[in-house]
Amino acid sequence: MPLYSYHCTKCDNEFELLVGSADVPVCPSCGGDKLERLMSRIAPDGKSRGYAKTMRAAAARQGHLSNYSRSERRR
Repeated sequence: MPLYSYHCTKCDNEFELLVGSADVPVCPSCGGDKLERLMSRIAPDGKSRGYAKTMRAAAARQGHLSNYSRSERRR
């Protein structure tokens, strides 16, 4: 099942849902069915590992190490 982003025109809520081919999505906030499917961005091939490394380095400089596994943390 693909993950889609939606905008509810009734309550102005934006959310993501896993939607099967036979499913009719409804807004989790108001139950409305007047939804606009939003354009989703995808990660470019081969770029996500480098991006994660850059973001982890920035987090480490700021002292946030919770996104590292124990083996990745500096001792």
